[in-house]
Amino acid sequence: MESDPGFIAALEEARQGAAEGGVPIGACLVSKDGKILGRGHNMRHQKGSPTLHAEISALENSGRLPASAYAGATMYTTLSPCDMCTGACVLYKVKRVVIGENVNFVGGEQYLQNRGIEVVVLQNRECIELMRKFIQEKPALWNEDIAV
Repeated sequence: MESDPGFIAALEEARQGAAEGGVPIGACLVSKDGKILGRGHNMRHQKGSPTLHAEISALENSGRLPASAYAGATMYTTLSPCDMCTGACVLYKVKRVVIGENVNFVGGEQYLQNRGIEVVVLQNRECIELMRKFIQEKPALWNEDIAV
């Protein structure tokens, strides 16, 4: 799965977020037929937004689509999704969430599974290191992002 275009796009987005000085989390929404619908990265710091997490950014960049476009889709994300992003995946009826890592943060994985959504955790080394470095270097920004 680490070679899936959706995961590669999510990782590219996380790198972009890091390069911009923001939270290095990326996401990519892929339709059931394998088409990338949208991709994005956490932009809370860059845009001064309270809600622009990576998964929300990917949904926003997907544009306005009919509900059928989301049904059966996969959300690739480099970090375990927070409650807000978990809820968005449930709301839009994605079928699967592929997570780059959950070493640095565990979000709503159990809730996703309880709602019938397949959860796959890769424990990708680069995702782990990107977040570990960010949390170590910018703890205040990280705590703000996760509402601590």
